[in-house]
Amino acid sequence: MKIPFVEPVICLSVFALTLNSPLTTQYVYRRIWEETGNYSIELESNTSECAKNKSSPIFAFQEEVQKKVSLFNLEMDISGLIPGLVSTFVFLSHSDHGGRKFPLILSSVGALANSAWLCLLSYFALPIQLLIASTFIGALFGNYTTFLGASFAYIVDQCKEKKQRTIRIAIIDFLFGVVSGLTGLSSGYFIRGLGFVWSFLIVTVALFVNLIYILLFLEDSMKESSSQNISVSWTETFKNLFHRTYMLFKNASGEQRSLCCLLLFTMITYFFVTIGVSPIFVLYELDSPLCWDEVLIGYGSALGSVTFFSSFLGIWLFSYCMEDIHMAFIGTFTTMVGMAMTAFARTTLMMFLGTMFACLAFLETLGGITAVSTFNGIYSATVAWCKGFVFLLSAVLLLIPAISLCVIKYVSRNAGSYVLLIQEESSEDTSDR
Repeated sequence: MKIPFVEPVICLSVFALTLNSPLTTQYVYRRIWEETGNYSIELESNTSECAKNKSSPIFAFQEEVQKKVSLFNLEMDISGLIPGLVSTFVFLSHSDHGGRKFPLILSSVGALANSAWLCLLSYFALPIQLLIASTFIGALFGNYTTFLGASFAYIVDQCKEKKQRTIRIAIIDFLFGVVSGLTGLSSGYFIRGLGFVWSFLIVTVALFVNLIYILLFLEDSMKESSSQNISVSWTETFKNLFHRTYMLFKNASGEQRSLCCLLLFTMITYFFVTIGVSPIFVLYELDSPLCWDEVLIGYGSALGSVTFFSSFLGIWLFSYCMEDIHMAFIGTFTTMVGMAMTAFARTTLMMFLGTMFACLAFLETLGGITAVSTFNGIYSATVAWCKGFVFLLSAVLLLIPAISLCVIKYVSRNAGSYVLLIQEESSEDTSDR
């Protein structure tokens, strides 16, 4: 019997991603620490290995480790950049005709293979540079952007009514928050109680169950058009995709094209900053003066789930009293405040407050490889003289979408006035006739 619900797939995927992300960063950090200093870190004594006094010999050592970890993350991100972009574009474009299960299966296989490789890598203590190769191979099968894109497209295919689609997406948003919050809270205890090998094994088992569900139980949302899928080639799919994009801009007026370009620019800039800086949080929390252990890092990660509740409740409440663009202003401003607070955070409470503010408008953390690579490079270059520079830079860069939103509001208002003027002139001409 086939099941027409993709929600279990998304929940298992979010669980695996939320647990795997801090696991991988902290595992890389410990391995590079051990290889650089030729001694190991006990899981229960992470804080004692972090020096807050700049005159301590270990302080300069941990700065070197921070730089090496950030550069290693940059190499991993770059290795998966091109194959991830190409595979996402190809698989999601083909799914418009070939069905949504195809990208779901391939991206799940890639995530499963990568997680299984992390198990072997941590168990046998293989060279950590092999992670770069596994990232490249896994990206050939797609990434979480591919997976989530196909999942939401699956829901859109199923829901014929707008209200039904809105409710299901809202439910998924809520599930995102619950699963990521609980997983983030427990991630530190996974590392402390089970170690990296067993924790990676749990992620692998979750991804394996996910793949079995997709293969054997998930119903194809486009089964009714399967007879037509065979005749549609990959080349024809790409041509149709580019043609639709071209016609979108060709048929629009000058004001509409400008507004569309501004909206795209604003969205890309905002997500470039917020997504790019998100992996730096773990490195920043491991370093002085915070010196967080794996449990506190898990608590910080759990605060990221606030975004799913706050975005859902905020949009629901503010939609009755303000325009969409004003809500976007609020989201951008709270993110700017959070980044600035993080840059100057010297205590756990201050860091939690900065994370809370940043998460109020944090709508997407599962993609943006180019942005992640950029901010990893910036962090490695500035960690020695100003650890919080990358967050200050993020706050400044967020001025760009804020200014862009002002321009969008102005353009949209003028465009709306122009449309009303045309309508009035048309009605007058009709009455004269």
